[in-house]
Amino acid sequence: MKNKLIINSKIEELRKVEKFVDEISAACKLSSELYGNLLIAVLEGANNAIVHGNKLKEELPVTIEADYDESELKITITDCGTGFDYNNVPDPTAPENIENVSGRGIFLMRKLSDSTEFFDNGTRVVLSFKL
Repeated sequence: MKNKLIINSKIEELRKVEKFVDEISAACKLSSELYGNLLIAVLEGANNAIVHGNKLKEELPVTIEADYDESELKITITDCGTGFDYNNVPDPTAPENIENVSGRGIFLMRKLSDSTEFFDNGTRVVLSFKL
């Protein structure tokens, strides 16, 4: 099955992302643990797309697509930005970064999903979850 959500690049739009995750969670009958992991990972990815990818330019869309079957759920988040070097992101658990307010989104996405892959110079991320 497939579902799709397109939002504007405003922080307030994250409410729509949460509702989208709730709908996917119900359709896939996710456990509460997997739901929590999915919600945090997708919200982090969407927030990164809004803030860092689209630079809060409200007219630029963020697209979130869910593709799932009985064994796997894939969430694709796409922004309109120029991308970033996703292989060279500082480790937020390193002592010199531990007090930084930002910089944990990618770390959380990688820890909470079974797979996190970046494409198109980092403007598209695919989060995979085993069901």
